[in-house]
Amino acid sequence: MSALAVQSLYKIFGNRADEAVRRLADGAPRAEALAGLSATAAVIDATFDVRPGEIFVVMGLSGSGKSTLIRMLNGLLRPTAGTVRVDDVDLTSLKPAALRKLRRDKISMVFQHFALMPHRTVAENAGYALEVAGRPKAERRERAMDALRMVGLTEWADHLPHDLSGGMRQRVGLARALAAGTDILLMDEAFSALDPLIRREIQDQLLELQAELGKTIIFITHDLNEAMRLGDRIAVMRDGRIVQIGTAEEILTDPANGYVAQFVADVDRSRILTAASVMEKPHQVLDVSAGPRVAAKALRETQTSVVYVTGPGKRFLGTVTEDEVLRALRENRTTLDGYVSTERVRTVAEDTSVADLFADCAESQHPVAVLDDRGRLAGVIPRITLLSALASTTPDEPTAEEEIPA
Repeated sequence: MSALAVQSLYKIFGNRADEAVRRLADGAPRAEALAGLSATAAVIDATFDVRPGEIFVVMGLSGSGKSTLIRMLNGLLRPTAGTVRVDDVDLTSLKPAALRKLRRDKISMVFQHFALMPHRTVAENAGYALEVAGRPKAERRERAMDALRMVGLTEWADHLPHDLSGGMRQRVGLARALAAGTDILLMDEAFSALDPLIRREIQDQLLELQAELGKTIIFITHDLNEAMRLGDRIAVMRDGRIVQIGTAEEILTDPANGYVAQFVADVDRSRILTAASVMEKPHQVLDVSAGPRVAAKALRETQTSVVYVTGPGKRFLGTVTEDEVLRALRENRTTLDGYVSTERVRTVAEDTSVADLFADCAESQHPVAVLDDRGRLAGVIPRITLLSALASTTPDEPTAEEEIPA
């Protein structure tokens, strides 16, 4: 079940919005659909689901519609058409009192510019949502202090916001959202006002908190590296439309169009791609119970010098080489047991980043073995495959419709 589900969402500002939606839904290009209507299409036919415990990043340049989209996800803006469902409740149909209750119980928001009240202490700011909800003072203090502990600001609880740095103020905003105890966090360009080093620290802290708390987070950003680092999945927006949804690897390796390809062209692929995304199927895998004659045939048919060997439960045991197969034949052995070695080949997990594979590939006599979480052979990575994966392919020239504005 989705934590949040968006279906055919539109937001049109200006006159004759319903007519603009009808034209856009019929497939008319944006400019043609809006001709003569004095209207602006901020979000066009957005559809996606956000899974419980997922960081779902919406990425796009200024004017792409991402901030308008996030404001419809908690009812700050009413959509022109479409639905937003939270725990299977359509918030677009709720009356004001019910919408306020849903926001209070289900959704918190972290803003770009902190939105702290200067005359209230850090602890009072962190517990403000609970005050609005009518919680007792002692409970507000307890939950605010717990949230401040999570973000490392306990000792600043009784200070005013002007005593804090920009990064610390942003952490107070995050603590306020955590203290509210909602399952869903909306974060609108939450870190974009911070210096690069502080921004990285806050990103690290968010990932640590997410590992501990498992919140559902919708994160808005224009920064591609931030999106790739934080997002379990990423939605790329352009001119109000979502043009692709996928993991960082999927978007990097299989961009939906020339616009997305150009967008990701300069990304450090070694930090995004993993062993699982670049591995190949091994030419030959044999069970340890197979005889040396079977191994010799496999080497001959595949024209390779090594066979990967598995044992009970398909667990990876190591490799046997041509020389060892010949020795087993001379000794009239019936299995490969006793000839398998783990010394010639390095093993890595499927989620190992490509950046961490270079040493293993350099030191391994044969293609690196990639193992799944049960120790089974998932694939292999020859050196040439690793180098090819890092080669940045030149994206197709985007059409005029797809070009990234200067």
